[in-house]
Amino acid sequence: MIERPNPEELLAGPLGQWLAEQDGARARARERASWWVTAGIIGACLVAAVVILFSHGGIGLALQLGFFTGIGGFGIGELIKRPVVNQIKTGINGAIARALGLQYSLSLQPGAAFKQAVAFELVPGHDDADFEDLWWGELGAQSFTLHEAKLTEQRGSGKNRRTVTVFEGTLMQIGFARKFIGTTLIEKNNQRRKFLFGGEKDSITLNGVTLNRIDMVDPAFEDRFTIWSDDGVEARYLVHPEYVERLTAVESAFAGENLRALFCDGTLLVVLETGNMFESGSLDSGEDRQRLTQAITQFSSMADLASRLNERPRAGFN
Repeated sequence: MIERPNPEELLAGPLGQWLAEQDGARARARERASWWVTAGIIGACLVAAVVILFSHGGIGLALQLGFFTGIGGFGIGELIKRPVVNQIKTGINGAIARALGLQYSLSLQPGAAFKQAVAFELVPGHDDADFEDLWWGELGAQSFTLHEAKLTEQRGSGKNRRTVTVFEGTLMQIGFARKFIGTTLIEKNNQRRKFLFGGEKDSITLNGVTLNRIDMVDPAFEDRFTIWSDDGVEARYLVHPEYVERLTAVESAFAGENLRALFCDGTLLVVLETGNMFESGSLDSGEDRQRLTQAITQFSSMADLASRLNERPRAGFN
């Protein structure tokens, strides 16, 4: 277990002073955003009235054009608020990271963790990808990175074309305490079924590696997960009952879904659909303490789980 930062101590130190200095920027952003929202509402009413009075489009067209005018005002207001909210978020999350001996960045370019997730199909196919909230450094003596990803896909055509979110969650990569002989993938049951005859496949090839389905001795585990590996002995060693409990604890702790984990090249990669986390920024200074506490809880819980998933080397496996 890592020692979680104390929110009261953080707010009593440089972070609290810095947040107080942001009051002016927050107030200006609120005022400008409010002006645009009001302008959007007034504009929507005026556009609707003009269409009704001087056009043959009827009430339906008036409501439609008025709606888009109002939405435009709200959209501009959100764009005005976003830079200040992100600045507050970066300051708060950065303070949490420093207290843990880690580093934080709001923006990032996808690195080894995401490339590995794509190569081994731990994330779905997508057309666009957005990344944020990169935490990195060392937990104990092992390397650690965590970041969020939102993947979207374009579906339909013409008027029915729409953007669909196919994944929103976290990717956490941990340098493991010992080397791996092979590659082992854990994923939800029945993700890879035979094309014609039903049932789960016996083997799959991902990133040029052929992985066989490994039968496990725990029936309760096999009802939930499938293990794929090119080394059955090591896979059974890695995925022992205690370790399974640790993995399922990740899902429970974050109400996450569709957990998948990959042991490969000396690292453990955990991918989990958690939704959007670490949103500690706000234009309301009265929310700072609550949002700081929430971000500490979210990230510290992830870091605790990373430490628990990183087992000590055992005799006979180095």
